Amino acid sequence: MALPTDTQKLVDSPALERALAVASARHKHLCPRQVLGARCAIAATTILDLEVPRSDKRLLVIVETDGCFVDGVEAVTGVSVGGRTLRVEDYGKIAATFVDVKTELALRVAPQIDVRTRARDYAPEQTRRYFAMLHGYQRMPDDELLSFQWVNLSTPVAAIISRASARAICNKCGEEIINEREVEGDREVLCRSCAGEGYY
Repeated sequence: MALPTDTQKLVDSPALERALAVASARHKHLCPRQVLGARCAIAATTILDLEVPRSDKRLLVIVETDGCFVDGVEAVTGVSVGGRTLRVEDYGKIAATFVDVKTELALRVAPQIDVRTRARDYAPEQTRRYFAMLHGYQRMPDDELLSFQWVNLSTPVAAIISRASARAICNKCGEEIINEREVEGDREVLCRSCAGEGYY
């Protein structure tokens, strides 16, 4: 699927203002990464033609870091870890993939590589780099601020979402495993930790 050629038209100032008010309330201030999260989310959901914020499970977002960027994404989209519509794959990158669960279209959005430098052009009144980014990111057209890439998920959407009722018991530690996250060996079912894939 082709991306729109004129992404400058996709900037939605009222939506951005609403999202930044929500995101900044969580921190008692606004930061550049919250702006980037909100801008990524507004642009992606506009391209995917999905109304936001959502209260259903039509939109799945996979973010590639944690922190303030995610707050901006959440403020626009309404996705959440608790609602199983937000996943964190911590690659340490300011980027997110927005997935239309119905069509399975997946759009990855990230800042352009040189946005920190170019932000100054859009906030010339700011002498400090931090504030130049904070204000510049709000003013830059999408095509100068963001990069867009259609992607294919390595794990199918259905497997990511799974079934809420799915349960298994690890044959080694005895703990329950939900959401079909068990690892099946030759003769046993294991949780990821017991299968050697744990984070601890």
